[in-house]
Formats: sequence, structure tokens, C-alpha cells
Amino acid sequence: MAKKKIVVCGGNGFLGSRICKSAVARGWDVTSISRSGEPSWSSVTSSPNAPPWSTSVLWEKADILKPTTYKPLLKDADAVVHTMGILLEADYKGVLQGKESILSGLQRAFSATKRGSQNPLERDEGEDLRPQEKDGQLTYELMNRDSAITLAQEASFQKVPSFVYISAAAGAPILPKRYITTKREAESTIATSFPRLRSIFIRPGFLYDSSRSFTLPIALFGSAGNMVNSAIGGRLTWLAGAAVEKPLKADLVAEAVVEAIENDNFKGVVGTSQIEELANKGWRRGML
Repeated sequence: MAKKKIVVCGGNGFLGSRICKSAVARGWDVTSISRSGEPSWSSVTSSPNAPPWSTSVLWEKADILKPTTYKPLLKDADAVVHTMGILLEADYKGVLQGKESILSGLQRAFSATKRGSQNPLERDEGEDLRPQEKDGQLTYELMNRDSAITLAQEASFQKVPSFVYISAAAGAPILPKRYITTKREAESTIATSFPRLRSIFIRPGFLYDSSRSFTLPIALFGSAGNMVNSAIGGRLTWLAGAAVEKPLKADLVAEAVVEAIENDNFKGVVGTSQIEELANKGWRRGML
């Protein structure tokens, strides 16, 4: 097969860096886009040192809210990947870190609506996203929805054939409902507004890895919940959401993303079982 070029927005993150690694293993040209460039390796792996494969990635600095900073990097790409959603907004983080009062912080965090940017579909090509919250907060609406729609739009302008959006299997009781609704809004808008893009929506549950030791007990708890939920026919899903979805190793999800890009006929929503199937197919391909 022809050598592919992919651009991973958020490529220096926990999952994004592993997508870069999997793509490099296939001999692809890989560009990572983030505000800081190369990762702080101790935050995404078990070592503070850059791994050997990292020298094969172009670690570019750009701002996901300013398309002019990344637009030239999309040229001639075969696929663009958006991994830059947020799990917690500043209000919720402030409460957890003791920087904001519990009442006011949670009231704002769990509010029914917040603003994102101006309508990304009504932007001029290359126009910046302008946060609409009065304090400029990075909301779910801005990061999970509007930045993804804008990136897909810019990819479409550049005639990139494929777009991958890292979504989520479901929400969770401890997260504001807007976390998952903004992801679903992004999926729907991208699928309907850019029909020429081969859009792939990856919906994993909780991601874990031994390099982040705190994720292991959470994954163990999630696996137990998933087994109980499966045994009773999925009746806990409506209540617990992602808390009872099977946790997945981050490397597995990364391999699934790259395998989905490899298969030019693959598109649409990718749930947990399909993620596992794609990853296994990719690993078998690598053994040949």
C-alpha cells in the first residue's frame, strides 16, 4: 500500500502520542500538532526520555483555536485526527483542586448550557475561533465540539480524504451531561456537513496504561462493572454510562485508529467491540 501522511491534533497527549507511535510503526509520515510541540515524555510514558520512534514525528506547535497556525500542515494529508477534547472544565477542576467553592463551581460546571465559539460553520476559511464565555473558558462546547467541527472543515477545505474524531462511549454520573452531548453534536455535524470526508468516530470507554498507575485500579473497577452489566443484559448502562463500559488499553485504541485509517472503506461510529477487532487486525497485519 502507498505510504500515508497523517496529522494528529493533540499528538503529544496520552492517546495522541500512541496514535503517532502506531502510525510510525507502519512507516507513515506523521505530524503532531499541539500548543507545546513535543510531549513532556514523563506525562505520557513511563520514562522521561524520548522513545526512539519519536524522531520520526514532526512535533509542530499550533493552536487548535487558530486554524491559520495549522492549516499549512494539513496539505496533502491522507487523514487528520482530532484528539483534543477535554474531560473536565476549569470549574470542575477548580472544585477538585480546592481553588473554587464547591457550590459555585459545581453549579457552573453542571449548568445546562455553556457557550463555545461563534458558529464554526459560518466562519470564513482560516478564521479563528472566538471563545464566547465571558472569561474565555475552554468549555466542552468549544473544545469537544467547535474545535473538532472547525478542524474537519479546514481538512475538507484542503481536500483531506479522511477525518478521525476521538469521541467517547458514553458520559458518566460524575461528569456534566454536556461532556457527552457536545461530542455527539460534533459527530452529527461533521457527518452531515462534510459528506465528502470519510469520517470515523472512535468511541472508547476509559483508557488505561501502566505508565499512568492511577488508571489501573479505575480500569479494574470498570472491568468488574462491565462484567456485572453484561451479565444482567446491559441494564446499568442508562445509569452508569461509561463507568460500566469495558476499559481499553490506550495502545489498543491507538492501533485501532490507525487500522481504521488504513482501510479506505471503513467509516462511521466505532464502538468498543469494533475497536478491539480493528486493533487485533492491525496487530496481525504487523506480524505478517
